[in-house]
Amino acid sequence: MSEAVLRLIGVTQQYGSGPTAVSALSGVDLAVRKGELVAVMGASGSGKSTLLSIAGGLATPTTGEVVIEGQHLSAQSPKALAALRRRSLGFVFQDFNLIPTLTAIENVILPLELDGFSRRVAHRAGRDALQSVGLDDKLHSYPDDLSGGQQQRVAIARAVVGGRRLILADEPTGALDSVTGELVLRVLRSRVDAGAAAILVTHEARHAAWADRIVFLRDGRIVDESRRDGADALLADAR
Repeated sequence: MSEAVLRLIGVTQQYGSGPTAVSALSGVDLAVRKGELVAVMGASGSGKSTLLSIAGGLATPTTGEVVIEGQHLSAQSPKALAALRRRSLGFVFQDFNLIPTLTAIENVILPLELDGFSRRVAHRAGRDALQSVGLDDKLHSYPDDLSGGQQQRVAIARAVVGGRRLILADEPTGALDSVTGELVLRVLRSRVDAGAAAILVTHEARHAAWADRIVFLRDGRIVDESRRDGADALLADAR
């Protein structure tokens, strides 16, 4: 069995204190291995986006530990954590998080340039990533000149560029039509099959069907999970 790229160990996230405290996550244990795509499903407010933020070091859990490629995030300095996210993690956010003053390819290659890649190497990787999501004709377009679906595809290209080993995607097909959504899922699946690990947060059973394993969250707890061969029954129950 391949090694875990990501481990969440007893992760709890609590907001507030006393009788008004709200638990977004409660004692979550989760491992995602190299070559594995894990879909996370659950109702709105079940903790899916919180789980993704903590997994990527964007939020610090109240208790518990996050380990990425053997490195405990709690032991990292802010500078080291930023470098780890830049080199190893690709994020796809619901609101895209594109920089409006940069072109599509400049948005995609920014993490590579910050990490010291030459402009020539970064541009080649950026072109390949944009081509993989069907945007090779939009390299020099600015976000405001792109549709919402095109902006989402730029965000996905940025997440997968440069051989990131952990990809965290929060509803990555939400702004896309069904055909383009399938293209994006194929890109994500191909990166996982090439050795990356990925978490896909989705409310769509047909998108979760691309995963190797499906995890169901309810009230901040993992209440069920299934591997691909047993997923059909669970997805049918979730519909």
